[in-house]
Amino acid sequence: MTASHFQIYSRHFGLRERPFSLLPDPDFLFWSANHTKAYAMLEYGIATLAPITVITGEIGAGKTTLIRQLLRAAPRDLRIGLVSNALGHRGGLLHWVLSALGRDVAAKLPYARLFALFETLLRDELAAGRHTVLVFDEAQNLSARMLEELRCFSNVNGEKDELLQIVLVGQPELNRIIGQPRMLQFAQRVSAQFHLHGLSAEAVRGYIAHRLKIAGTEREIFTPAACDLVHLASRGLPRVINQICDYALVYAFADDLAAIDADLIRDVVADRHNLPLNLDGAAVSARAEVQAPSLSPGIAK
Repeated sequence: MTASHFQIYSRHFGLRERPFSLLPDPDFLFWSANHTKAYAMLEYGIATLAPITVITGEIGAGKTTLIRQLLRAAPRDLRIGLVSNALGHRGGLLHWVLSALGRDVAAKLPYARLFALFETLLRDELAAGRHTVLVFDEAQNLSARMLEELRCFSNVNGEKDELLQIVLVGQPELNRIIGQPRMLQFAQRVSAQFHLHGLSAEAVRGYIAHRLKIAGTEREIFTPAACDLVHLASRGLPRVINQICDYALVYAFADDLAAIDADLIRDVVADRHNLPLNLDGAAVSARAEVQAPSLSPGIAK
């Protein structure tokens, strides 16, 4: 970002930095109730030596930010390897894993040799007082075959020695893959699981205020009505909230406005065709939800 571009945030709004960047940044992490529970489940899975932990959520729900927070806060007795968008043939996954753990190997090594190196690395880490955790981001891209290979990785754990824990973080499709009948053995290894939902309207208001405060101001730039429309248009997904709010700041700068109201948010959403839901569709959905008849007490939800 050039100095002239940053004036949008610094001169006009008195901010030290861009408050609504699309890049995951643990410094801006907002601990909503759902994010707190998701992170607690990550910590629980690691603390209890769960063989496999699964965290899912929609695109932009804040999953990667939680991973970055985990990496930053990890104690010294953990060796965490992060694998993103792993693809490839049998053996290719092991190359990704070994690379994530700091061990680069020749591309043409036979699978048995690769696995022996992997197991030796895990035992060396345990001997040094460290447990190894493999975190797979965008895990919905892993095929059923690759997930089965991960299950086999966890077989290195013995009755006494827990050498490896696996954390899968991905979109809701991951749950559908794991739920297939042929994945029963894998599913039985999942000991900790959580789905990260979008933020509530109240949480969105807190989220916007939190990011503005971290960026340098406690002034109410977004009116409550504007925040509520951001919630409707974004479905509570932090990445989309950031996109809408960032554009809103630019619009307000261009119009020399000190505050952002609901009308300006409507203009932003009307001009952005790549948002997941327009305000008209969101409003209809919200009204339908409110007007839907409640279930009778005798019917389970």
